[in-house]
Amino acid sequence: MSNDQPTPGEPPENDPFRKRPQEPTPPSGGGQEPPQGPPQGPPSDSPYGSGQGGGSPYDGPPGGGSPYGGGQPPPHGPNAYGGQYGGADPLAGMPPLADFGRRFLARVIDVLIILVPLFLISLAFGGWGDMTNGGDDWDDFTSQVNTGRQWIWSLVSLIAYVGYDTIMIAKRNGQTVGKRLMKIRVAMLNDGTVPDTSSSLLRAVVLWVPALVCCFCIWWLVIILTILLDKPYKQGLHDKAGKTVVVSAAQ
Repeated sequence: MSNDQPTPGEPPENDPFRKRPQEPTPPSGGGQEPPQGPPQGPPSDSPYGSGQGGGSPYDGPPGGGSPYGGGQPPPHGPNAYGGQYGGADPLAGMPPLADFGRRFLARVIDVLIILVPLFLISLAFGGWGDMTNGGDDWDDFTSQVNTGRQWIWSLVSLIAYVGYDTIMIAKRNGQTVGKRLMKIRVAMLNDGTVPDTSSSLLRAVVLWVPALVCCFCIWWLVIILTILLDKPYKQGLHDKAGKTVVVSAAQ
């Protein structure tokens, strides 16, 4: 027999040891159930919206002022690359993505802008020209590499290419000289704004450091393949690192 007793002064009906299941209340008014309203949609904080119809992830309140032409764009998160099947078009509200041909020509122009001055400076200091004068000079060149001279030129090249890309993208409306000539620009994926310095620097480092340090041809092939195969934003590895896209700047 249990010795548990209800708390003094507590109503008996609130004693958990004395509760009994309540009998179902008979319906009033002739046994008819009160009418019920239509089922409600998902709550307003549902991740799938308010139930009033889907919209573009780039849509928002009128006058949102996004550089992409809509309201607030989708966050750069798990669904930033297309969402589920049948969802809203992830490219809605964005300018047209730059085609690969214009991106390639812009990159060639930018490479030449840096390469030609570096080549002339190297010649002035007895650099690359030493390899063109005969077989013995090749031994001199390898000696220069072993003594660190070529590493210095590699460091100078890295600073030149990374600095050029970073400064031009962050300070010149997302455009290098080549991109301006090709009428394309780099933009942040999440809202279309000009990349800040940190995003531009990360993008440039991923683009240039592997190419200039260890694997020039292989790395450029990787960059090209990722641009061509990526969907839906045509992002190279450097774009993914900086969370950027390359879009048309034509008016």
